[in-house]
Amino acid sequence: MSIPTQWTPTHGDAYRPVPYRPERMSAAESLVRAAELRERMGRRRTVRQFSPDPVPEQVVRDAIACAATAPSGAHQQPWTFVLVKDPGVRRRIRAAAEEEEQLSYAGRLGEEWLEALRPLGTDEVKPHLTDAPALIVVFQQRYWLGEGGEKRKHYYVDESVGIAVGMLLSALHLSGLAALVHTPSPMRFLSEVLGRPVNEKAFAVIPVGYPAPDCEVPDLVRKSLGQVLVEV
Repeated sequence: MSIPTQWTPTHGDAYRPVPYRPERMSAAESLVRAAELRERMGRRRTVRQFSPDPVPEQVVRDAIACAATAPSGAHQQPWTFVLVKDPGVRRRIRAAAEEEEQLSYAGRLGEEWLEALRPLGTDEVKPHLTDAPALIVVFQQRYWLGEGGEKRKHYYVDESVGIAVGMLLSALHLSGLAALVHTPSPMRFLSEVLGRPVNEKAFAVIPVGYPAPDCEVPDLVRKSLGQVLVEV
């Protein structure tokens, strides 16, 4: 597994502004683009039945690059994206995830949570972890860890990584791929299987691929704009 180049934070550096002059889009074009984006994102669905067909790796890399443009607390960019393609590693992740999920569905989740999950048709069997041709395991860096063992606190880690994952899902969908946010609990096994450093904590496992030819999704209805928007 390749190790990302060590990044050194600009901790305590002086504020150095640079010009930002993006071209302003016309109101007419903005309206068209917004409507198109709303329509395309409205077709996004979480998929649990994946085709094993390979996907263009550069598409996945570009989606991760888009996610890495997300805003973050103090611009500390507290995320690591591990792209897992090796079938053997994906089998190990599935086995460990299903072991945890069996305990969860056997009672650890609690009846209220199980009742909330029932309309989604989920259970402890997670074929998407091996059927999908790739997994993106997202880790949050709880603190910066230097090569010499020095540490620096990261701020708003959950919020920053959550925004990045949202942007990742959007980029994957708009690039023609399907995805699922899987969060087995607990997720410590992911750090062990993938050999991640002690400052990283698993945030989500995201299978990526094309929907299977016989793919089905729950018959769900999203809240309307009027139900989620408050204008004052």
